Amino acid sequence: MIRYNKLGYAALGVSDVEKSIAYYRDMVGLQLNAHEDGIAYLSCSDDHHSLVLYQSDTPGLQRVGWELENDGELDKAAAHLKSHGVDVYDLSPADCAAVHQHRTLRFVEPNAGLCCELYSQQHKRGSSYQPTVSKIARLGHVVVNFPDWPAATKFFQEVMNFKTSDCVDGFVAFMRCFPNPYHHTFGIGNAAPRGGNAGLNHVNFMVTDMDDIGRALNRMPKNDIPVVFGPGRHPPSGSIFYYFLDPDGMTIEYSYGMEEFPEEDPRKPRVLEPHPDSIDYWGGMPKEDFASSGEILPAQPQLLGTQL
Repeated sequence: MIRYNKLGYAALGVSDVEKSIAYYRDMVGLQLNAHEDGIAYLSCSDDHHSLVLYQSDTPGLQRVGWELENDGELDKAAAHLKSHGVDVYDLSPADCAAVHQHRTLRFVEPNAGLCCELYSQQHKRGSSYQPTVSKIARLGHVVVNFPDWPAATKFFQEVMNFKTSDCVDGFVAFMRCFPNPYHHTFGIGNAAPRGGNAGLNHVNFMVTDMDDIGRALNRMPKNDIPVVFGPGRHPPSGSIFYYFLDPDGMTIEYSYGMEEFPEEDPRKPRVLEPHPDSIDYWGGMPKEDFASSGEILPAQPQLLGTQL
């Protein structure tokens, strides 16, 4: 089965790359590492990128990339995916270099059409990341709304080897990319409450301490950035959260703290009631525009690489 190191990065299509660079750098706290051919690479670690921004007429999620434990896992992953009828594509060495990564595989998830990427390693930038408005610890997770929630949950469990930590029954499944310990690096949301259409729910950045969230409580309203949920505390993971919107209305989250799982003998996943108390211990409710923007952008065939 596929073994992961971590969630590597999220790629977003945005309507104005320059405007989004300023937002993610100056308001969220990412570092701009490269801006090449209209594509911006931002990071919150020694990795070359944690977030990639592409110019797009339609804002949305273009791709999610996961870093595997080593090069050998890529061959195992390709064979495993193909055995489940998934078409797997291999980027050329030149294309891998262009995206600042070592060997890279891509495929399209069958439920929402989400382009997924597996790679062995990104280019490293040493200790160049310098926290500014927030001390971001890592890209935490991405949550996507799927039209067929049971089928999507099954795919990520059985084909992707994600482990379910908890779920809010019929609403969202919180999954970790095994054996990464964090409660969830990916969320399977049910698209039914939003009309049944696949879409981005939110992108999360985990911060280093509560002061990072505290400062955001003032910084976001002061800069007219819409706040759509929080602060609050999620019962499944125990995280303190704060959600706000990016320039295209896509939902971004800061969170502090999260349960971690051992590789062996983890606790059983819990099934929580589909009730507001299962989302926020403090009784808050998201605003109407929470998770309302961001389509799943179709994979462009010329960017998939050579089919294996």
